[in-house]
Amino acid sequence: MSDLAAVKIVIYGHVQGVYFRAFTEQQAEMLGITGYVRNLPSAEAVEVWAEGERDKLKTLISRLKTGPPRARVTEVTTAWPAYTGRYAGFSIRY
Repeated sequence: MSDLAAVKIVIYGHVQGVYFRAFTEQQAEMLGITGYVRNLPSAEAVEVWAEGERDKLKTLISRLKTGPPRARVTEVTTAWPAYTGRYAGFSIRY
């Protein structure tokens, strides 16, 4: 059985208004990861809740450290809560 996990990622920097949520959704779908991405009230942070195989989650985190071309990531934090299995796909929350 695969090593299923969940991760909460918060990305800080110039990450809103630069296609970051769409970039995240695209990367998650390519990796077969479920969950969501949303802007946080601070104009300088995006939150991701992602579930899937641990190795694929680590790949997603690596890609989010750079983000799309216009993004400028200054910090990425991660927390590894329990896997829930509650998401059928990956979505952008508004």
